[in-house]
Amino acid sequence: MIVNIAGYRFIDINNPGEMKIKFLDKCLELELKGTIYFSDNGINFFIAGAKDMIDKYMYFMELDERLVGIPLKTSYTGYQPFRRMIVKKKKEIIALGLDEVKPAEYTSPSIDPKELKKWLDEERDILLLDTRNDYELRIGTFEKSIDLDIKTFREFPSAVEKLDVDKTKTLVMFCTGGIRCEKASVVMENQGWDNVLQLEGGVLNYFEEVGGEYWNGDCFVFDQRVALNPELKETEIEMCFICREPLSKEEQKSKDYKIMEYCPYCINKNKE
Repeated sequence: MIVNIAGYRFIDINNPGEMKIKFLDKCLELELKGTIYFSDNGINFFIAGAKDMIDKYMYFMELDERLVGIPLKTSYTGYQPFRRMIVKKKKEIIALGLDEVKPAEYTSPSIDPKELKKWLDEERDILLLDTRNDYELRIGTFEKSIDLDIKTFREFPSAVEKLDVDKTKTLVMFCTGGIRCEKASVVMENQGWDNVLQLEGGVLNYFEEVGGEYWNGDCFVFDQRVALNPELKETEIEMCFICREPLSKEEQKSKDYKIMEYCPYCINKNKE
């Protein structure tokens, strides 16, 4: 059984290049695979391996007091979902392109999954905003949530500006694991929204805490599993090797899908 962990923290890091080398050496020693991103403003990681090696990684990481107690999203697979171990230094651990947005200094308050479900049970008059990309939304999203129809997170600020909705309403935003909302919520406040909340731990934490009620479909993840259901189990959704678009079970049966060659999305892109 392979243990998959994901986590992030926005903190000031003055030595990301040095940390990149140390963490790559340790992960290779422990035979782990996945990705770790460092920047001046934090760490973001998705790692998989045997449980004892994951435990050793956590011990190693928490030798740095800045990285103690990072909340983890944990799941299990019968195979290694990553092909290799990548550790990179990047300008941003999640790219938005706005230097003034600094979650290490300020981010909007959060709402825990159980409280959000309670609000949905009560049919409270709130707005749900999906901050993820269009291909992620195709796999699944919350009922009645706002779809910004964006292809990358960098498009988020301009897409939000075009929304024609009441900015005084309570707005709950969500993403896969919470990291995008840490930045997106600040963008919303800067654009004049009065009451912005972010779903604590994202969709995967919602699944873990309360299940899949009010969620339609599955949740896209950025590894070979492609998507998880509300039980945090891998689904039958596959990814096109050519254009990297996720494909539903029905799309996999399409005459426009041939493994390693093309899919319906490849064909449509070629037409464009």
